[in-house]
Amino acid sequence: MKSYADIIVRPLITEKSMDGVAEKRYSFEVASSATKADVAAAVEAMFKKTKVVKVNIINMKKKPKRYGVHFGFTGEWKKAIVTLSEDSAPIAFFESMN
Repeated sequence: MKSYADIIVRPLITEKSMDGVAEKRYSFEVASSATKADVAAAVEAMFKKTKVVKVNIINMKKKPKRYGVHFGFTGEWKKAIVTLSEDSAPIAFFESMN
């Protein structure tokens, strides 16, 4: 079994993701092999007193990029949007960003 540090790569801090903090909706970049159950277990293990209600996973596809005369692609990665229950504790990291 992978540890939660292997599943959750980093939190996503964008304007859109910070708008969801009020509804206890948090965004993370996760490992490409992670499932919804893995992400839910990792969030509950990493942040104590949290209860995950729903996990949405989005595969972010590669996009073409141009650097001068050279062409390339960005990397593919997986994004997870985690919704916590109303009675669970908020994630302090995201609360300090507001």
